[in-house]
Amino acid sequence: MRLDGKTAIITGAGSGFGAGIARKFATEGARVMLADINLEAAQAVAAEIGGHARHVDVSDAASVASMAEAARQCLGPLDILVNNAGVTHLPAALDEVGEADFDRVFAVNCKSVYLTARVLVGAMRARGAGAILNVASTAGLSPRPRLSWYNASKGWMITATKAMAVELAPHGVRVNAICPVAGETPLLKSFMGEDTPEMRRKFLSTIPIGRFSTPEDMGNTAAFLCSDEASMITGVALEVDGGRCI
Repeated sequence: MRLDGKTAIITGAGSGFGAGIARKFATEGARVMLADINLEAAQAVAAEIGGHARHVDVSDAASVASMAEAARQCLGPLDILVNNAGVTHLPAALDEVGEADFDRVFAVNCKSVYLTARVLVGAMRARGAGAILNVASTAGLSPRPRLSWYNASKGWMITATKAMAVELAPHGVRVNAICPVAGETPLLKSFMGEDTPEMRRKFLSTIPIGRFSTPEDMGNTAAFLCSDEASMITGVALEVDGGRCI
């Protein structure tokens, strides 16, 4: 119950890593808003854990503001924000990725962090407490070929995490990132280009521990970093990758 009495918003919580983080937070005692562009998916996980589901397009300012207001009404003051929602483009040469795909990747992976900060950080700063967790990627630390603009968006998120941490530390707000390797999430097929046994073997050969990241791995790490046990930790980009970045 390390998050007992805490309130949290988790974006992209309807599936994958976000759902794993939501389940772990609920187990640890937090009251959770599961925000996702797929409301039905968020509702299914929310029903399972006793959370609150909310539709949100994290790339849209009005939608994010509406989510924040709904959270204030149903959760009260916010303790934890997890920026987990993310997308990628299909593997392609960097000069062959379409402009629409580029814009979508940076709107969802980068602009969303700005938009949630704009509507939620002020209250955390005023209270002198809060924890923000950005779900980045090993792609931002050890880029893979043919995913150049996704890599860049996650590198942006890591730099944003450190910049936010430095600015908000004097106000009692901690900001960290976690960097998973690919996992059994809806994005896995997009990362690999095709989901075949051969592609999986090739991908897994780059991970010393020999398996993908799981939603449970992310949940366990997120719960620690957002708990008071991590009160001296801010500005880190923690690799949860089975040794991928070594």
